Amino acid sequence: MSSVGIRDIAKAAGVSTATVSRALRGFATVDPELRDHVLAVADSLNYVGSPAAAALSTGKMNAIGIITPHLSRWSSMRMVGGIERELRGSGLDLVLYSMGDPNDPHPRPPIQRLRTRVDAFIAMSVAAESPDLEALLALDVPVCLIGTESDLVSCVLIDDTEGARTATSHLVALGHARIGLIFGRQIRDPLVLEHTRYLGYVAGLNDAGLEPQPELEVAGGFTIDGGEQAMHRLLDLPEPPTAVFAMSDEMAFGALRALAARGLRAGRDLALVGFDGHDMADYLGLSTIAQPLEQIGGAAATEILASLEEGDRPATKTVLGTRLVVRQSSRPRI
Repeated sequence: MSSVGIRDIAKAAGVSTATVSRALRGFATVDPELRDHVLAVADSLNYVGSPAAAALSTGKMNAIGIITPHLSRWSSMRMVGGIERELRGSGLDLVLYSMGDPNDPHPRPPIQRLRTRVDAFIAMSVAAESPDLEALLALDVPVCLIGTESDLVSCVLIDDTEGARTATSHLVALGHARIGLIFGRQIRDPLVLEHTRYLGYVAGLNDAGLEPQPELEVAGGFTIDGGEQAMHRLLDLPEPPTAVFAMSDEMAFGALRALAARGLRAGRDLALVGFDGHDMADYLGLSTIAQPLEQIGGAAATEILASLEEGDRPATKTVLGTRLVVRQSSRPRI
């Protein structure tokens, strides 16, 4: 079946093709009653206009760009789900761009090319000082950062430091003094996002009069396999930790696998807490710091919609809370 065009609408509506074109593009010179008639006929014929033509006439692409380093991660997809849910019914499409791990060499995202396809950007889990964002922040379009604090553009984030501090303090309250840390890659670089969680881990130790011990801090790369290898390294120490805080639930899942491989069990032989609130954490009995991922994505989408509607809008900062969910992996010691 051939697609419906302007000529078909003009014939059915009894008007010229020029009138149909002006009515569909919202020209003020078209009589409101006539415009409503043309739009009703177009709708009855299931007419779908050309996005490219609409962009030429309005200057709008009716799309939001999402830039993320880790599109395949569970947490990223949950945030995207929150964005999509909030934008549902707005008529705006999503354009996803995964730029890869910011710690690995990679080309800078093609911001200028993406700009011709979207009206605004949401950047997830990318440090505000990162070169990847320089061109993005220079564009005259609405931008909202997720997980990063910035004075230049709007942002939505959680208090990572307080969340990590809560996890560490929970392990201290259970009677542990040798508390290991499974981090991602770079905890001491203030430009990377995991640094704030490291500050929370240190603060939790300091609150109890403890000092961080570098030999108990092992990288896990934010993957299950990396978490498993990190836990094995901790268990191989002459004096292993009695508790471990993993900066992500996926690394904690790997830690659980390492414990099982050695005949050990979290909650009995070693206390373990993750971070994220992963769906599988409940099934595996993992204690975790849960963050409202879908709510974070939804809040960013709400901010972008407001910016598109209001135009020149002051930058806002939204900080959402986390909560400690205690399960078998960090039950009180008997």
